[in-house]
Amino acid sequence: MWHEAPHRRRRGPEARLRPGRPHPHTGAMGRAKRVLLRVMAAAYILAGFNHLVNPAFYVAIIPPGLPNPEWLNVISGLAEIVLGVFVLEPRVRVLAAWGIIALLIAVFPANLYVASRNLGPPDFAPGTGNATLNWARLPLQALFVAWAWWYTRPDAEPS
Repeated sequence: MWHEAPHRRRRGPEARLRPGRPHPHTGAMGRAKRVLLRVMAAAYILAGFNHLVNPAFYVAIIPPGLPNPEWLNVISGLAEIVLGVFVLEPRVRVLAAWGIIALLIAVFPANLYVASRNLGPPDFAPGTGNATLNWARLPLQALFVAWAWWYTRPDAEPS
């Protein structure tokens, strides 16, 4: 066990970074939080691969004013895969969670475009979608942001 003289003891958050004590972001994560972390990671990894396997779906919902929709789709798909993997690693979890939040904000215009134009399968022509579902997706994005944000917060220390 590491000991310091009383006058040199660390105070505040850095006090938790002593040898023998876990880093606050790698500490005791509750079972539900750990399970939901794996669910979130799997969802982003699978969605990312789906961008690469079914690009037509994603390219069709990219707002027309944005350049190179095919490349934007590949970049966002790869970002989802990388962030989904990195959020599982405790040493970069916080950074990956912030990356997921940034990604969700970056793709929000596509969700808004889908809702405002009521796009839907199979050809994603305006007015062919389910307006209720398209608009319901928008507040879900806030839930996804909150879910990722949860992993930017320090975990409880073991008792």
